[in-house]
Amino acid sequence: MTRHELREQTFKMLFSLGFHSGENRESFLYNYLDETCELSLSEEEEAEAVGRVMDIDEHIPELDSDINKVSEGWRTDRMGRAELNILRLALYELKYDEDIPVGVAINEAVELSKEYASAESAAFINGVLAGLVKQLGL
Repeated sequence: MTRHELREQTFKMLFSLGFHSGENRESFLYNYLDETCELSLSEEEEAEAVGRVMDIDEHIPELDSDINKVSEGWRTDRMGRAELNILRLALYELKYDEDIPVGVAINEAVELSKEYASAESAAFINGVLAGLVKQLGL
């Protein structure tokens, strides 16, 4: 699986996890992959994808707080779910994945927004991420 494919699956699982309030969140993610993922993933790739989503999920309060600091007029509780989860994923990559350059994380987020969010979302996401990079010194 390419990094782009992993990122796309991570976004989809993170988005879906937002609709699951049960306690077995990790099991939910494995079931999600088994039932909806169009890619053939090895057990190792599945574990990597699920682990990444679970880690992002644990950081949501911190990620949302950072996003709220720079998204003027659009707090996270007012954002569309697609845009919010794209921002969470990108910010997580910026802060915690040293293997991903800042420009790549931002570009991938913009590309995801073009495919999964509204036409106006790409500029919004790009602006919020640029503000985050500046504010957090990333």
